[in-house]
Amino acid sequence: MYKKAVGLLILCNMIFLAGFACVCGLGRTKLMTRPTAQIPITLQEMEAKAQACGEGREESRALGIAGRAVSGQRVVDFQVLEQETANVLDASELDVLRRIVESEAGSEDEDGRLLVANVILNRVNDDKFPSTVTEVVFQQENGVAQFSPVASGRIYRVDVSEETCEAVDRALGGEDISQGALYFASRKHADSTKMRWFDENLEFLFEHGGHEFFK
Repeated sequence: MYKKAVGLLILCNMIFLAGFACVCGLGRTKLMTRPTAQIPITLQEMEAKAQACGEGREESRALGIAGRAVSGQRVVDFQVLEQETANVLDASELDVLRRIVESEAGSEDEDGRLLVANVILNRVNDDKFPSTVTEVVFQQENGVAQFSPVASGRIYRVDVSEETCEAVDRALGGEDISQGALYFASRKHADSTKMRWFDENLEFLFEHGGHEFFK
């Protein structure tokens, strides 16, 4: 009788322990399967996690990757690229620029025409020269025109081509391949005395097509 009672008690204890273990296991399973957003976390824990991940966030920001602030607000870091301001000319100035480019480089490729436009605009932006396209193009030194098409009057007779218009638009849009050139000359057609002055007083930069460029 006593042995039966002890055995029954042991069996009841085993059943109780088995049931308790099942209940605990079920609770853990529910906790693991709950959505992350429903798991309570204190502000201090969030700050601690944020601080621990701080280095990673800094690297992400350097790459322009979106991150999240401690408050949960989305933060996006980005860089603003500065765009060079385009030159704006009125109709009269634009016509003069196109005509000098056509008359000086009408037989050149588009980059050759772009280079002439670059030189004119470089002069406009240089304190040693006048401040407008028209004044630069028609400037004279001791009664001598700076550009031969002005001296010969060819600047008034040319028909401006579409290719020249495109080259001028590129220059006005900020494209500059001149390396800062302020002068150009065609050695084949220039007076030898003039070319000697170029060689002795200016820095040679490069040659493109039929022109040599200096500053």
